[in-house]
Amino acid sequence: MTERKTSLSRRNFFKNAGIAAGTLVAASTLPAFDTVLYAAVKRNTKGPWYGIAIDIEKCIGCGTCAKTCKIENDVPQEPFFFRSWVEQYTIKKDGSIKVVSPNGGIDGFTQTIPDEEIEKTFFVPKMCNHCAKSPCVQVCPVGATFETEEGVVLVDEKYCIGCKYCIQACPYGCRYFHPDKHVVDKCTLCFHRIKKGMNPACMDNCPTKARMSGDLNDPESAISKFIRTRNVYVLKPHLNTGSKLYYNALNQEVR
Repeated sequence: MTERKTSLSRRNFFKNAGIAAGTLVAASTLPAFDTVLYAAVKRNTKGPWYGIAIDIEKCIGCGTCAKTCKIENDVPQEPFFFRSWVEQYTIKKDGSIKVVSPNGGIDGFTQTIPDEEIEKTFFVPKMCNHCAKSPCVQVCPVGATFETEEGVVLVDEKYCIGCKYCIQACPYGCRYFHPDKHVVDKCTLCFHRIKKGMNPACMDNCPTKARMSGDLNDPESAISKFIRTRNVYVLKPHLNTGSKLYYNALNQEVR
């Protein structure tokens, strides 16, 4: 009896292993657009479902996005309150990495590492990922952090009790505690603008058009075509947050 159970167990094991392997093969043969986009669990909404795309190859580190965001959304001017910011990554020939973001990139960047020591350097804009499975939404004890039908994650200041759980839960560091309002604040994708058919302020003012937002439900939208025709990635995909911020030319060193 023991031998028969062992035999069946082994047979089932290899059967299940074959199914799993087949699943992996099938996933690897899907079009790139499908495997990346639907990791965010595409919503069958009647209206638009917004996402963001950033082309790192186009970002020049001017900081206009961060400055514009502060002006548009009345973000405190102190150099540690940001809804949007830019980081400079410098990878040295010895393999070490230096990441800086002085004043969120608003004042520009000064390279302090000698050219002969640099392997490569680039800029990475950061902002809320407006995740489809947002950890911040899940931990809020009063429902102050929520997701709209359009897929935009917002904070209702009237309900926020300032517990800061969402700040701790966000794996991308995209939230801060407002020093005057005493509530949590973050990027809203300029919800007040997109509801009127306008672009977010940071995207309207980017001089190289390195960033865009749009309807992920529309296969013909500019962002859908961008994702479909480039090798885009999201930050920290292993966390399964359903991030809707897609980067072109994202290096593995970026966290």
